[in-house]
Amino acid sequence: MTRTAFITGGSSGIGLATAKALAERHPEIRLALFARNPDRLSAAVAGLRLAAPKADVRAFPVDLADLDSAQVVIDSALQAFGPPDLLILSAGMTLPARWENVGMTAYRAVMEVNFFACLSTLGQLAPRMVRGSSIGVIGSAASLSGTYGYAAYTASKCALHGLSETLRIELQPRGINLTLCLPPDTDTPMLAAEQPLRPAVTRRMAAGARVLPPERVAKDLLRGIERGRFLVLPGWPIKLLYLFGPWIAPLLRRHQASLIRRLGQD
Repeated sequence: MTRTAFITGGSSGIGLATAKALAERHPEIRLALFARNPDRLSAAVAGLRLAAPKADVRAFPVDLADLDSAQVVIDSALQAFGPPDLLILSAGMTLPARWENVGMTAYRAVMEVNFFACLSTLGQLAPRMVRGSSIGVIGSAASLSGTYGYAAYTASKCALHGLSETLRIELQPRGINLTLCLPPDTDTPMLAAEQPLRPAVTRRMAAGARVLPPERVAKDLLRGIERGRFLVLPGWPIKLLYLFGPWIAPLLRRHQASLIRRLGQD
């Protein structure tokens, strides 16, 4: 049973939905939430404390991409709670644009948040976690197929996917399970901030896709962790893309090429 959980990106979206689900299942859980926005994080912690008064919920404001600051803050969480038996890595960012319109500074920023911050957090916490602990990584369905306008985001999530594949193998002998969740578009503040920035082709590609509620993704993630699964694929379209990618991906590429001819490049 989960006693202590550390959740990055815990102030909103999938991270917060996972924290709420854990508090419902384990009323006396100890929750450490990490996020960049201190006001949003404080509001999330207050809501969790109200909903689960027996839980010990604490806020740790930090930009995990600032590795020096992150180390100090994570150390303070370890001093408060000890090592977690569940680590959820949900912090992320995106910047939709054609690849040549994304400057190197922006590419590095996306990679720092989506990949290196996760790697650093894992490096600090995984060695302290004991046998029977679990790690949940929020990747993206974007790592299964290329999508117009997502060069920076897809590259970072592919890197995270590859890291998870390897760590799944390397952590198993220590009795630590790693689960990688690949959600599609999910109704989060990140998606809301991203949508106005999407190029026309990207908007059209996403127009017919179902947007999942974060609670659904959190539920699937926790069920996958409890069952010791490596991959969690929320929603049947993502399952089909994973299972039949070699056949589906060429169709998606042709569809995007057709949209580019009709809508142009922006």
